[in-house]
Amino acid sequence: LHIPFAAPTPAPASTVPAKRLATPPSIERISSRDALQPPRKLQRTGPPGRPVAIPSASQSASGVPVLRVNAGQSKIPTSTRQTMIKNLYDHFIVLYDAVLPLQPSLASEHALRQEEEIYARTTKFTYRNPAPAPTSLDHPSVGTTGDLASATSTTSVSKPSQSAATSPSPALPKRTPTSTSDVSALSLTPAHLHPLLLDPSDLPLCNYIHAVDPSWGPGGESPDGTGERRGCERCGTKYVVRPVSTEGAGEGECLYHWGKPFSRMINGERSRLYTCCSRPTADGGGCTRGPHVFYESEPRALHRRHAFTPTRPGRRAADGKGKAKDDAADTALEMAALDCEMVYSTGGFRVARVSVVDGEGKEVFDELVRMDEGVEVVDFNTRFSGLTPQLYAESARLPLTAIRRALDALISEDTILMGHALDNDLRALRMVHSRCIDTAIIFGRLDGRGGVWRRALRDLTKEHLGRAIQTGDGSSGHSSVEDSVATLDLVKWCVLNKRQKPNFSGSPTKATPTKQITASVSVSITTEKSKSPVLGDAGAVVGKDSTFGVSWLQ
Repeated sequence: LHIPFAAPTPAPASTVPAKRLATPPSIERISSRDALQPPRKLQRTGPPGRPVAIPSASQSASGVPVLRVNAGQSKIPTSTRQTMIKNLYDHFIVLYDAVLPLQPSLASEHALRQEEEIYARTTKFTYRNPAPAPTSLDHPSVGTTGDLASATSTTSVSKPSQSAATSPSPALPKRTPTSTSDVSALSLTPAHLHPLLLDPSDLPLCNYIHAVDPSWGPGGESPDGTGERRGCERCGTKYVVRPVSTEGAGEGECLYHWGKPFSRMINGERSRLYTCCSRPTADGGGCTRGPHVFYESEPRALHRRHAFTPTRPGRRAADGKGKAKDDAADTALEMAALDCEMVYSTGGFRVARVSVVDGEGKEVFDELVRMDEGVEVVDFNTRFSGLTPQLYAESARLPLTAIRRALDALISEDTILMGHALDNDLRALRMVHSRCIDTAIIFGRLDGRGGVWRRALRDLTKEHLGRAIQTGDGSSGHSSVEDSVATLDLVKWCVLNKRQKPNFSGSPTKATPTKQITASVSVSITTEKSKSPVLGDAGAVVGKDSTFGVSWLQ
């Protein structure tokens, strides 16, 4: 029996070419429009996370801890920091050889912590500086373990019973104290400060006015410079001095940089940029507009604006028996820290705020200064001075002459004055004083030509005291009270750590100081407190508070 049936239909041939995978069923076909678009990367959505520069305790194959931080947020190159960690780790391995079996990670943890402490208290210029070697037998690092242990237990500083002029310096802890509490607890005496005083022969070398020349005349005969033709201290343009309220005073307003130039490596080349806008110094121009201003530094010219006068004699002086010359007790302080804030006026760069703190850091004087008769403020320099037109109009009532009379109650010729670049403050106050301690000089570095490279007060305070000052923005400026206290604490740090002032005895130019002149060249270096540079012979620059320091010549 033959029964017919349908033959099986063969399956259609696949249209997928050989060696090509078919599209998985879970992936949707893209439209013809999307097929024309270039491929796009998948992006993670959500709020961006900010990387935090926290050191990690992970170890390399050699056991050295690895620093894991955001390189862009670190002020020190991470390779330099890693080298520091390796050196510290090697030292801790030797030191902890007997206890490492009890806690294997101890050397790694302490190396990271020690590097963090070094990073926090230093700047990019001082990070790799080694600890200073001992230079005398009483240096804190000289001694056995027992000596250092006994010195550590000594927390009080004995007060001398004799007078400051005849008694030796009081005993101090032999080990270097670095904590803020040690600095705050120290009660200064004149005997502590005597080794830090500038010698009278060093005052002219450090740009101090040490005497009033009779040939200068009585002084104060020309307080206002309106109508004089001057060179702008910011941009170098020649202009006629006019008050801001005068019609046409804004003509040709100044275009300048308020920041300082600094160096940076860009694409393997060293470039000079401005801190205010990061623009190269070679581009010229400026980033800020304001009025033209002028600055005078020659002592005779300053005396012509407002007369220099010496600080008053001490009432309890020299009658041979140590008795007061009058019945009134002398109110002058034994020591004081002083700082000033400045503004630009039609009479040049003038003092507008004076602050004084005593030896304990207590504020004893803080007043705004009204300009002399006929002198008007051109630029309040708010970014640095912290003064505004409204604050000045409300609070500035006493002129400089009255301010000096008020300071006579606190400062006599016997008072030890402390300041940072104190020569600039004394010039602004037209004050002649010889018992001076200048932290810009003490922490400076001799440049080999009879001058000193000065460092900024805020950098010294951050490095040695571990605190930040001058943190205000362009609308709040600095505080002269805060700067005075910081200067006082730096002096205390010097006493505790036996810091010495520079020795000018080997200066090649000490014996023949030359006369300062006003050089008619365009030099503009804006300093941290915007206290302008002084131009000496051959255009030598004298300034204060520069990050890299500014040197001077005789």
